Amino acid sequence: MPEKPTLAGLESVWVGRWEAEGTYRFDRSRTREEIYSIDTPPPTVSGSLHVGHVFSYTQTDTIARFQRMRGREVFYPMGWDDNGLPTERRVQNHFGVRCDPSVPYDPDFRPPAEPGRQQIPISRRNFIELCERLTLEDEKAFEELWRRLGLSVDWSLTYATIDGRARAASQRAFLRNLARGEAYVAEAPTLWDVTFRTAVAQAELEDREHPGALHRIAFTTPPGERVWIETTRPELLPACVALVAHPDDERYRPLFGTTVRTPLFGVEVPVLAHRLAEPDKGSGIAMICTFGDVTDVVWWRELDLPARAVIGWDGRILPEPPQGVPAGPYGELAGKTVHSARERVVELLRASGEMEGEPRPVKRAVKFFEKGDKPLEIVTTRQWYIRNGGRERALREALLARGGELSWHPPHMRARYDNWVEGLAGDWLISRQRFFGVPIPVWYPLDADGEPDRSSPIVPDESVLPIDPSSDVPPGYTEEQRGKPDGFVADPDVMDTWATSSLTPQIAGGWERDEDLFRRVFPMDLRPQGHDIIRTWLFSTVVRSHLEHAALPWRNTTVSGWILDPDRKKMSKSKGNVVTPMGLLEEYGSDAVRYWAACARLGTDTAFDTGQIKVGRRLAIKILNASRFVLGFGGPDGDGGSGGEITEPLDLSMLARLDEVVREATEAFEDYDYSRALERTERFFWEFCDDYLELVKARAYGDGSAETGARSAHAALRRALDTVLRLFAPFLPFVTEEVWSWWREGSVHRAPWPVPAGADGDPELLPAVAGVLGRVRRAKSDAKLSMRAEVSRLTVTGAGAALVRQAQDDLCAAGAVEEFVLAEGEGDLVVEVALP
Repeated sequence: MPEKPTLAGLESVWVGRWEAEGTYRFDRSRTREEIYSIDTPPPTVSGSLHVGHVFSYTQTDTIARFQRMRGREVFYPMGWDDNGLPTERRVQNHFGVRCDPSVPYDPDFRPPAEPGRQQIPISRRNFIELCERLTLEDEKAFEELWRRLGLSVDWSLTYATIDGRARAASQRAFLRNLARGEAYVAEAPTLWDVTFRTAVAQAELEDREHPGALHRIAFTTPPGERVWIETTRPELLPACVALVAHPDDERYRPLFGTTVRTPLFGVEVPVLAHRLAEPDKGSGIAMICTFGDVTDVVWWRELDLPARAVIGWDGRILPEPPQGVPAGPYGELAGKTVHSARERVVELLRASGEMEGEPRPVKRAVKFFEKGDKPLEIVTTRQWYIRNGGRERALREALLARGGELSWHPPHMRARYDNWVEGLAGDWLISRQRFFGVPIPVWYPLDADGEPDRSSPIVPDESVLPIDPSSDVPPGYTEEQRGKPDGFVADPDVMDTWATSSLTPQIAGGWERDEDLFRRVFPMDLRPQGHDIIRTWLFSTVVRSHLEHAALPWRNTTVSGWILDPDRKKMSKSKGNVVTPMGLLEEYGSDAVRYWAACARLGTDTAFDTGQIKVGRRLAIKILNASRFVLGFGGPDGDGGSGGEITEPLDLSMLARLDEVVREATEAFEDYDYSRALERTERFFWEFCDDYLELVKARAYGDGSAETGARSAHAALRRALDTVLRLFAPFLPFVTEEVWSWWREGSVHRAPWPVPAGADGDPELLPAVAGVLGRVRRAKSDAKLSMRAEVSRLTVTGAGAALVRQAQDDLCAAGAVEEFVLAEGEGDLVVEVALP
């Protein structure tokens, strides 16, 4: 035991010791019933972690540590989510390059030392190599921080969502979805990000307030009457295929079944009725364009309308007009951005007199890709989908039932799952037009004219997975046949990152790779995650497990809240309001930061607050100092290390109260309420330090070899310390391990979780006596006397006086009381303090 205990350096000491001694190493020889398995969230490796990550991962770690101390063998892997758009963007910015699949591979390519303003085009293979290089560096930094934080992860169980095991699992699951008819390809209107030039799934959307303007423009009936519509997107006039109004709108009933001509272009379009038209919005009649928003898609599909596409993948107006649209006015728009095309259409409408007044500024909700900066467009593309109940009621009901089987912590988060499933508007779009991701593992045969037959994809055997169709050859073909008539062509797309992340239980658990391990850990016991990705990660994982295993992937899910900045806004890298954690860990210590994280309840958004971190640091320091005080008395280590028989009423009362804490903390942890377990443990600890230690100090300093009271105090102090250290261990792993090492063998994190010892004491005695001592202290303080000043007479009367009598010697010693008078009576306890 050090002369002057300190928190400084504890992390570096114990991180190394835990790794060297295999403290958290998973023992795979245990049976499934003895194992507690966690589907740990793989953080996105595209920069740096922030305190929001520390917040949620600490909460999970407290549960892992509790389960380990309860005797379960904890399967606690760590993954890295390193594929997808964030990594690509980071590589582009970091190295000053961009991927161009038409560029040949250069085995000697080296990125520029100083990236220029113009990004260098490089081959897909070169680009992927840079992605792998950068993510490897990020992963090392992430692991260092997680270790410093004290996550009890088995670091031999790491994986990455782009490594060979993950790619094989992702492609295997896709091929089985395809074989069962759950994966399919379709050409359909698709939400499209023009910056990343990729499709976006429904789960990745964000509605953001976006400035725009309403334009009141005129369509013309055959008799020459004008029909006014209001739109924020006049540049889509050449894509207009109909006007639509509500069937009950008397103003437009005479027009239903007739046609009108579009302004500027003069294209004849029908006027139709549909229930989604809003009579009280604008003029009550709207133009249907292919496609301005998702409602246009619904109208187009349900009213069986033609498609007139005008926006390309790059967000510009296509060079050629749709069929039936005159080339003259269209030529004014071809090749322009959406913004420039809108400005030109407004100029033309002003000149033609088909616009009334000037555009009126408005703000409206517009759909964005959650990682994008520009509003999404809707373009018709060929994409891969997986059935998720969006179009099939039976599957939707089955997935809702799965949500009901899952134990939610907190329970109200299930409503978010149910609402998402009920609101699905289509199947899960999983293909992406990007480069760094898991390739769609199919090829297509080419006919004699070199045209692909996409209805008959060529698939690999599962035994050769993972594959990359752009460089691997399908069975029965040679490389020389790639792209040639009667040869083959690779599917160019990769899978959405969620299509791989939705398989984290299978990837980490060794599905079809290590079946012995998989049987021991799957279905897993816990999925921890944030509430914002219930619709993506949680739901998609349920979908894949339901389709492949006809079961839930885990039994429980814990849903954490967000970390908010001082303005109560979500802390995120994209908003630029994050706090990086390493500085906090260095300034306050890891235990202090963990304390702050563990104080927050599941599902509750929490403001970042260094004040609470400081409270955690004071607590850790107090544990060091109080432990040194307790262990300074020495004594035998019998009775489980507690030493000696415990006989005094005050000691037994303290231990009886500790038994209550053990019961409450255990029940809280079993209900995944770690914050309540911490709160109850901390409250007892301060009562132990502020009240019990003060009351028992004089007796404890007596001759332990001769006095029964002193031996009882020493034994009670040690037993309490032993229990309190184990109760705090899931939250404050470094300081508890340090103190444990002063007098115990092994690790506190492998010690058994405490159970009530059955102390035969009155739990009401300690608070009653402490209350009287508090009155004595207050009297001395009011008189501006030292706490050591003597009390000439202390009188205690009332209904609780007999209870106080059991510890009167300890009370008198602690309060320096010369004469003590106890008188039982009715009513509340009355304390009178007479000072010299």
